[in-house]
Amino acid sequence: MRLIVSGGWFGKEGLYEVEVLRVSTFTGLPTPPEENSFLLLSYDLTSQTLGVPVKSSDLPPALIIKTGELRRLREPKRESPSLKPKGCSLHREEYLSRVEKVKSYIERGDIYQLNLTSRFDFEFTGSPEDLFIRFFQRQPVPFAFYLDAGDFFLLSGSMELFLERRGSLLRSKPIKGTGREPAQILMSEKERAENLMITDMMRNDIGKIALKGSVRVSELFGIESYKTLCHMHSTVEGQTHSDLRTILEATFPPASVTGAPKRRAVQIIDELEPHARGYYCGTAGFVWKGGDFTLSVLIRTAFGGGSDISYFSGCGIVWDSKPEREWEELLLKQKAFYP
Repeated sequence: MRLIVSGGWFGKEGLYEVEVLRVSTFTGLPTPPEENSFLLLSYDLTSQTLGVPVKSSDLPPALIIKTGELRRLREPKRESPSLKPKGCSLHREEYLSRVEKVKSYIERGDIYQLNLTSRFDFEFTGSPEDLFIRFFQRQPVPFAFYLDAGDFFLLSGSMELFLERRGSLLRSKPIKGTGREPAQILMSEKERAENLMITDMMRNDIGKIALKGSVRVSELFGIESYKTLCHMHSTVEGQTHSDLRTILEATFPPASVTGAPKRRAVQIIDELEPHARGYYCGTAGFVWKGGDFTLSVLIRTAFGGGSDISYFSGCGIVWDSKPEREWEELLLKQKAFYP
């Protein structure tokens, strides 16, 4: 097993290899891992945390890696990996029709917002590690990592912070709002409304385990720019004495990749998406000393095995969403992985 991570996890730049000491797999949400561990949770665990059945993958729902030393990755000259498209779980016309279906649910009052995704399948040649390094170089992000687990490999180019704990302070930075230019996002009522809904959901989720009166929105409608796109985020904070498992039971899966209200959104997602999400839209990250942790949302994520790999992409759908624009955004989110 091999684990390579971006320095953003530690406030550094570049890529680092993490020593793997021990690996444990679980069929359900695990008890809080010991300090200095890397945690990987599949979207499959939604069935446990929300009590809502979802399509499941054949990969371990939860994995904990006991980690050792951290070493700067030395990048030798590498071969160029190759990706050949094989198809997707929702083609353009299918995706557009499902966007309209989501809007019909919104019109009925079932939901206010929903994250709708498609899986893009590729035939892959070369080294998955090289593919990850190329992915990261095209779009450096703080929460990137590559995991070679033997039976499968996983690449994530996530820039979204799901949850971070430092002492009693719990913080989340949900992303909602995507465009090519900051002004494009800030001027869009649709993007701002979508961000506000998800921010309110995170206030509600964190409020379940936060000390009374401690939840606040410390930043609203912030913009971060990356090489291929820009995102809008907000920051929600609260004080808590709960352990990691209790926090995950209250907040998983992440609000930004489900919808509002969360439980009904997850039911509709399972109806409209023909694929299992697997690790995509789950969470991963480090558990530090004293119970502190940093967890990302597994967006911009691909996984596979052998010569097959799948990359997932999704969009938040609201009442005034334009189906064609959502499809364009779906493709925009692929550009760092498959230009």
